[in-house]
Amino acid sequence: QVRLVESGGGLVQAGESLRLSCAASRRVYSIETMGWYRQAPGKQRELVANITTGGTTNYADSVKGRFTISTDNARDTLYLQMNSLKPEDTAVYYCKWSTYYKDYSGLGTRVTVSA
Repeated sequence: QVRLVESGGGLVQAGESLRLSCAASRRVYSIETMGWYRQAPGKQRELVANITTGGTTNYADSVKGRFTISTDNARDTLYLQMNSLKPEDTAVYYCKWSTYYKDYSGLGTRVTVSA
């Protein structure tokens, strides 16, 4: 059973940066898309960014120009570089890897941005 584990969350002030990581417990094959989602208190989970195997990236309008999604060469780890953080970025951030066969998700890492 593959498990995804997110890390890198924390408490920062507005304007600061964080880098989230998402690693799998073992090699995942047939990956089609890798993405980051977030869920703020009282809100639905939303897509933050995703990246395809071809390298095409997609970002939510609210994070364009501030966040960057990337993977390592082996596609063992997914990253989210978050710059110029805002209080409205406060949420639990989850990674999800979609393969040809099934989706895998982590338990999340909490990001809190103070004003």
